Amino acid sequence: MCGIAAVIPLSPGQPATDKDLADARRMTLALRHRGPDSMNVLAAGRCALGNTRLKILDLSGAADLPMASPDGALLLAYNGEVTNFRELAAEFSLREKRPLATTSDTEVLLRLYAELGIGFVERLSGQFAFILYDRAAEKVHLVRDCYGIRPLFYLRQGGRLYAASELKAFLELDGFDGSLHLEGIYDYFSLAYIPGEATPYRQVRELQGGRRLEVDLKTGSVTEHAYYDLSYNTDRSLTPAAAAERLHGLMLDSVRRNLVSDAPAGLTLSGGFDTSALLALAKELGLSSKLHTFSIRMNEASFDESRYQDLMVDFAKPQHHRVTVDPEDVLAEVRSHMAYLDEPNGDGAAIPTFLLAREAKKHVKTLLSGEGGDEVFNAYETHGAYEARRLYRRFVPGPARAAARALAGALPASYEKLSLDFRLKRFTEGAELGAPEAHLYWRHVLTEPQKRALLPACAGCRETAALFRETFDGLDFDDDLKKISLLDIKYFFIADLMVKNDRMMMAHSVEARFPYMDRPLVDFVSTIPTGMKLKGFGFSRRHIQKRAMRGLLPPEILRRSNMGLEMPHSIWFLGKFRQLGDKYFSPEAVKRTELLDFATVDLLWKEHLAGRKDNGRALWCVLMFQVWFDLFVRDRDYKKYLSAQPPSGL
Repeated sequence: MCGIAAVIPLSPGQPATDKDLADARRMTLALRHRGPDSMNVLAAGRCALGNTRLKILDLSGAADLPMASPDGALLLAYNGEVTNFRELAAEFSLREKRPLATTSDTEVLLRLYAELGIGFVERLSGQFAFILYDRAAEKVHLVRDCYGIRPLFYLRQGGRLYAASELKAFLELDGFDGSLHLEGIYDYFSLAYIPGEATPYRQVRELQGGRRLEVDLKTGSVTEHAYYDLSYNTDRSLTPAAAAERLHGLMLDSVRRNLVSDAPAGLTLSGGFDTSALLALAKELGLSSKLHTFSIRMNEASFDESRYQDLMVDFAKPQHHRVTVDPEDVLAEVRSHMAYLDEPNGDGAAIPTFLLAREAKKHVKTLLSGEGGDEVFNAYETHGAYEARRLYRRFVPGPARAAARALAGALPASYEKLSLDFRLKRFTEGAELGAPEAHLYWRHVLTEPQKRALLPACAGCRETAALFRETFDGLDFDDDLKKISLLDIKYFFIADLMVKNDRMMMAHSVEARFPYMDRPLVDFVSTIPTGMKLKGFGFSRRHIQKRAMRGLLPPEILRRSNMGLEMPHSIWFLGKFRQLGDKYFSPEAVKRTELLDFATVDLLWKEHLAGRKDNGRALWCVLMFQVWFDLFVRDRDYKKYLSAQPPSGL
């Protein structure tokens, strides 16, 4: 894993200047935590490219970054891993045509571009972002992997295009316009993350998965191209037996390829089905006893999955490490974790992931993660709720549904994880909406009326549900649930899960890898009929995935339902977080954001403390926005919470 940065003058014929080189150096230094092993900035011709490097493949200096072709015609700033680089090198006989100087995937990418042109990106699998400068053609290509696993942001300012792995790099630029993107912030208070191309800054955009920017230096034009789109072309000829057999082979191969590393590798182990399956596959490969595994135990009974973690440790015999998270651990990292996130994020698993990565750094440089499994296999509670919604609306008359909503709304609030009252309230209310609107409602942080009250300055912003509806209606898939899956990958997976995993892991210079999002596996699973993934009207999920793992996992793991890593902020706000809440939800703290309405925040806080409503997630999102605002907008003192030291190389 690495950090990349670039300064690209857009005026025709203008070379990179000394100031461009200095800007690229400052931007790259801001990413030092992403690659503490080496660092370099190159200015050649029309561009200045910077790279920090975390050595995972080919630990020698020959594979340092940015990398140039032997003749210097191509320069590549690179972040991530292409998991099929060895297969591609063999397919195009790269070693036979000219010996490779390294064993890294970076060199293979340069050679593939020389062989195939930029179209080579259509052949890649893995998690990557790169900036490739072709001096002869006078073009620069900025590319993000198929699913948006690795980050890539860009900014047009002062006749230049700036690009970087993290937002904080742009704050190093003179004259950076830090104006806030109100619509993105408005969406944040629905979703707990900022979706799509938006960032908290009005001028900075995030390149989406499966997309590339092409900069023509001869004209200064910047155009975006799609090179990959996930499609769901159902294969009706598939039998359950054939699908399970093929699926098992692809999952096994993905784990094998994602464990390719010249540095120590490990695995996150939540005790859920996805990470347990990855460990079981590693055991099948004969590798589990060599792996370090890392688990989080939330020190709150209804959030504790340690029983299942212990079960898998006994089963696969890895070298296991557990991180127990108490309220005090979270309080200690509220500001430091946000200093690495760079943007408001209300994911309750962010700080626990930050703590896990800190422990993992002592033992490994790369960690396999189970993220993506829920999206690929339609395993979320909301996917099952979609199936249940169809039956509910078809067979339950309107007056009876209205009575059900009233009864659910009258239930007392419980602050336990996924409590019955929470699920009944969300389901009965959301079931009355359209498919994409219901999908948002079942996960929402604040309703539209609540957001309008909280953010008076956003009165003209479009409703967040309109974003989901527009994307949903633009898809021609033959099944609405497939559209829901794509919504999750396009928004939730990229803008929440990958922000959390990438920034929290890279804060400690640990690379996360995601076997469930390896392209051959995703492409195949997208052809499996929905009825093989969900059974029993949506109440039985992961059906084909479990069949593929039959006999390879303990029965208790095969039987267990989804839980997901989350923090018990609803409970902790009543105890150890009370003082933090009183501080941040005070009139002075709320008003200094110049965006949030104090009366709305105060109502959320008082309702929660009185036990009238579980506002824990909403309050956490308000708090995270305030912390971000203080660090990056009001005080701009985020750097004092960054612990990484500058690497050698500059």
